[in-house]
Parts: sequence; C-alpha cells; structure tokens
Amino acid sequence: MFLGTHTPKLDDKGRVILPAKFWSELESGIVITRGQERCLYVFSTREFEELHDRIRQAPVTSKQARDYLRLFLSGANAEVPDGQHRVTIPAALRAYAGLGRDLTVIGAGNRAEIWDTAAWETYYAEQESAFADTTEEVIPGLF
Repeated sequence: MFLGTHTPKLDDKGRVILPAKFWSELESGIVITRGQERCLYVFSTREFEELHDRIRQAPVTSKQARDYLRLFLSGANAEVPDGQHRVTIPAALRAYAGLGRDLTVIGAGNRAEIWDTAAWETYYAEQESAFADTTEEVIPGLF
C-alpha cells in the first residue's frame, strides 16, 4: 500500500528517485501513466496488470469505456527502476502533468501519484476544506 507525502526533485534527465518506502513494491517494475487532475499514476507492474484485466472487461460497445482506455493506456510507460531507484518520466508525461523540478509524490493506496508541487498545493487547498464534509457521501458508514 502506498501512503504518505514525499517531495523529491526531478533531475535534468527527467528522472526521479521514488520514495524509499515504495522501493520494495516497485523494484520489479512500474507503469507510469496519465492520471486524473493532471497528475501521473505510478503502479507496480503487478497492480497495473490487475487493473488492466478489470478495465478490459468493459464493453467495447461503450464509447466512454473506449475513450478512457485509449487515453489511459496510450500514455502508459513501463520501466524498471535503475540501481539508484530512479525512473525516467517520459517527456510527454512530464508535459501532461506540467512537471517542473519540484515534485510531490503521494501515496494513494494501490498507486502513487506524481504531481508538480505547485499543482499539488493548489489541489490540496481546494479540496481540503470539503474533505470532512464528503465522508458520508463518498464512503458511507466509514466513521
């Protein structure tokens, strides 16, 4: 499970060292792809394969499912972290997420998310005020 907030830097070659807490889950391979809200999703290869199995069960007759699948998979990039636990974020994905040098990597359960730090801070400020009010709507009976 991916948890927490981390603030690595993007180097000049478009590489990032993922948080040490995530290494054991990601060392055998990762998939980075477009996320919602202009962030990047980082999945272990195993988790991505499970997710793909669920996604591909969507009916091919559904335009919404086809559109989602195309956008989600066309941006996907598989990679194995190097010996220093770095991964390269392809230029197209860096552009999609508007990544600068300062990054925020958050744990989101079954995935990590990579955000440009300024974008994350804006998103967080906008969402935090409604956080307490949405618990019952989103996950009834949680607390």
